[in-house]
Amino acid sequence: MEKQKMGVLRAAIGDAILTSMWVFIISTLRIASTEVALFLSLQPFSFAGLFITTILNTLYVLTISFIGSVLGGASFNPSTTVSFYTAGLRPDSSLASMAVSFPAQAFGGAVGAKALLLVMPSQYKQMLKGPFLKVDLHTGAIAEGFLTFTHNMAILFLMLRGPKNPFLKVYLLSVATVALVIPGAGFTGPSMNPANAFGWAFVNNKHKHLGAVLCLLGMPFRRSILCCFHLQVSIYDTNQAQEGLKCILIASSSPVLCVSVCFYYMPFYYPPLIFKVF
Repeated sequence: MEKQKMGVLRAAIGDAILTSMWVFIISTLRIASTEVALFLSLQPFSFAGLFITTILNTLYVLTISFIGSVLGGASFNPSTTVSFYTAGLRPDSSLASMAVSFPAQAFGGAVGAKALLLVMPSQYKQMLKGPFLKVDLHTGAIAEGFLTFTHNMAILFLMLRGPKNPFLKVYLLSVATVALVIPGAGFTGPSMNPANAFGWAFVNNKHKHLGAVLCLLGMPFRRSILCCFHLQVSIYDTNQAQEGLKCILIASSSPVLCVSVCFYYMPFYYPPLIFKVF
């Protein structure tokens, strides 16, 4: 039992470290792609500029994935963690380990966003706003839920039915991600990563807005589980589909969703202690 607890703790620490690194580098993607496009005398939002964005995003994901494997299989996106667990692709995970991992990832997201703001030159800080609610709550929740559902379906499809070449697989995922970010930019950013959303909400002092938190955190979790249930009905057997349905019912219940939000909030009630080093 003690070894199991230590394993869960080490996994949570690895998730926190990897999430902080991911939020730190992925938040520079817009700046990096814009600078590269301008250096090549291209328009940042042209097809050539978007191609540069997908290439950079692919390199980012491959780098973070390699670091995650070094850290023992750490994860930086809670919604994909839920998706993989519900789909039966993470047999080493459990509800207890995810309950410890999620607040660690939220903490890592806040650390990554805070660290980036500290080192980023002032002329680029206006481009570092992170995902936030730009429309009314219900519209934002629907948009974020749909985008996260589609994003997780793309991830699972590429993982299970995609090409075997890892670079091509990640590049196709980057293309799908950019294709979702463009229409979602006017709604929530979008985030499609609750840890990233909470990290930027915290550094922008918007994490106390419960409606926005539920929109950016709760909907991705629910849609992640729903997409896996759809996958299980299509591919796997009935027992696994029933387990997925149980997860949907649990995630849709108000008490558990409130507990999930509390898991995200607990580490951030004492920000002076957490960020005293900064």
